[in-house]
Amino acid sequence: MTQSVAKSLATLALTASLFGFSAAAQAGDAATCQTVKMSDIGWTDVTAITALTGAMLDGMGYKGDIKLLEVPVTFASMKNKDIDVFLGNWMPSMEADIKAYSADKSVETVAANLPTGAFYTLAVPEYTYAKGLHDFADIAKFKDSLHGKFFGIEPGNDGNRHILDMIKDAKFKLDGFELVESSEAGMLSEVAKATQNKEDIVYLGWAPHPMNNTFKMKYLTGGDDLFGPNMGAAVVNSTVRQGYTAECPNVGKLVKQLKFEVGMENEIMDQILNKSVDAKLAAVAYVKAHPDVIKPWLEGVTTFDGKGPALDAVKKALGL
Repeated sequence: MTQSVAKSLATLALTASLFGFSAAAQAGDAATCQTVKMSDIGWTDVTAITALTGAMLDGMGYKGDIKLLEVPVTFASMKNKDIDVFLGNWMPSMEADIKAYSADKSVETVAANLPTGAFYTLAVPEYTYAKGLHDFADIAKFKDSLHGKFFGIEPGNDGNRHILDMIKDAKFKLDGFELVESSEAGMLSEVAKATQNKEDIVYLGWAPHPMNNTFKMKYLTGGDDLFGPNMGAAVVNSTVRQGYTAECPNVGKLVKQLKFEVGMENEIMDQILNKSVDAKLAAVAYVKAHPDVIKPWLEGVTTFDGKGPALDAVKKALGL
């Protein structure tokens, strides 16, 4: 670096300092980054954290554009650059969904937003467990009382596919079983009806989710080859389309820094599912009750125009 260039840069830095700006505060993002296209796959945990992130982006001067899409469509849309950010990549359950996109680098995993406490596998009511249905290998013995049915969520979901693979696998002896596909809400409605009548039912269960408090339920062993080790222990990742964090580094920094906890998600999800509160309102209410939670997420992040810290703008927008 020549002395004249160094002197010019020093002068610019001094001028910025005099006017109260920092290098970070002048970062911002390009105009093409202002609309942030995000996928919500309809799982309440993903709905909650996506709504919360969207609310923060709105407060920062961006526009969080949230689209309701199935898991396979989400990754295909990221490859086509129709979706920028997806916060609900459950691993290892979605390994088959993301594998090709990770291989060709059209989808990039940037951080684990729920690194511990999540899991996803099959569950039954406590009274069914007490009868001896403890393991995937036990399911066939309960065919009559289960009416030969598994209850899943939306078609194309990775959990549903694991059930279909299990039905096809001769070792589980599940000839004549079928999968009932509907939605998260539809499945939970069936669980509620079954438990009210003390009927046996086997269904997809996971945490974080208020179902673990709503129902007295037990998780089955024996599904590690399908749902992953340790009864489907999971990590939930934040993913972006190829090159997104380079194109939109300010939003990229926020996405990389998002870290949630099971208790937090359960609280927001309970408001959405059991109190019928709008997802965005439920998320904002949580932040109002726990204002410090957003500080590490927004550290070093600016408003869209780069004129100030994102934290101050978000606090003002959310009424903190």
